[in-house]
Amino acid sequence: MAHQRRAAYALAALSAATFCYVTTEVLPIGLLTLIAPDLGRSRSEAGLLVTGYAVVVMIVALPLTRVTRRLPRRPLLAGSLGVFAAATTVSAFATSYEVLLAARLVSATTNGVFWAVVFPVAISMFPANIRGRIVARLSIGNALGPVLGVPLSTWLGGQAGWRAAFLAMAILGFVTCIAVVLLLPSSTPQEGAGGFGPMPDRSRFVVLIVATILAVTGAMGAFTYMTVFLLDVSGFAAASLGLLLFVQGSFGVAGTWAVGRVLDRFPLGVVLGLLGLITAAMLGLYGVGASKALTIPLLAVAGMSFSSLIAGIQHRIMQVAPSTTDMASASLSVAFNVGLAAGSLIGAGLLATFGVRVIPLFGGLLTAAAFAVLACHETSRRGRSRHRETGSRHPDLPPVGQSVAAA
Repeated sequence: MAHQRRAAYALAALSAATFCYVTTEVLPIGLLTLIAPDLGRSRSEAGLLVTGYAVVVMIVALPLTRVTRRLPRRPLLAGSLGVFAAATTVSAFATSYEVLLAARLVSATTNGVFWAVVFPVAISMFPANIRGRIVARLSIGNALGPVLGVPLSTWLGGQAGWRAAFLAMAILGFVTCIAVVLLLPSSTPQEGAGGFGPMPDRSRFVVLIVATILAVTGAMGAFTYMTVFLLDVSGFAAASLGLLLFVQGSFGVAGTWAVGRVLDRFPLGVVLGLLGLITAAMLGLYGVGASKALTIPLLAVAGMSFSSLIAGIQHRIMQVAPSTTDMASASLSVAFNVGLAAGSLIGAGLLATFGVRVIPLFGGLLTAAAFAVLACHETSRRGRSRHRETGSRHPDLPPVGQSVAAA
């Protein structure tokens, strides 16, 4: 019983750590209008504080995960959080744009290692039959970042200056670091039960990474410009945007919690179902986005399905990891950041060329493509499996080994 309580507290600490990372990565977005004039830079230059962060994650996540793969997990996670908190403290007291950018890039170097390790460590503390539930509960921190962390930090920045928002995240990072040191069991990658996937499959892994890039590119392309869509297409007043985004985010949190109850039984079905839901929501926004009454539930479905989808993909990627789950998680982190950067870039181009009206259509088509890639691959695999099983009974054909495991 004491072991279970400690594991639950450790999971809560790790979830708080994911909240810190997600909130801090996008923190400058809500503070652009404060950071830019204070440091004598344009808003586009201030925006590089987010873009540069994502680029560093894409470059260093896999190499650093490989270099640190033999290190004990507790000091690795605590060290990542310690560097993150220190770099965020430097950000809070930066006297120039160059110092702030450098501190952000240092923080970004810990991001890839953190995301590579945190999910395998979390599932290693619990029985294998509830891994999906643990992944979903850990992902609550991710989902709370946009709906709670960013709005509160933006409000705090408006009240006490942008530096106060960074300082608050640094303090939370230090507290979380101490909690991880005190609560997390000491283990090496080889000792952890979550170090390897139960269904290693390279082709499924590669297809899932491709589908992730497609889905995140489409979804983030739409979400990045959702406020513009709600103002210009749906006709909402600017004063109602905060409430609308809260609806989107809160449904994301609730969906992430709920999906944990079925993720262990239907790992692939959950991912496909959520891709179908977000596709329907995006295409619905394109079709009937001018209606306020219809936009609100579609926005809720889009938020719920995307936040839940991230948990579903994370669980699935660790199931089919062809090598270690930390390398698989690092690859997923890279894929997510590629999708984030590509989505915002393509969305900006569509906004300038065709207007915001078409951006949900773009998002829906890409999430539909992700659904098709995954569904077609699984259908093809099962077809080949049945063909081999049938062919193995023919006397002229060689015997067939064990059939492909069901998804």
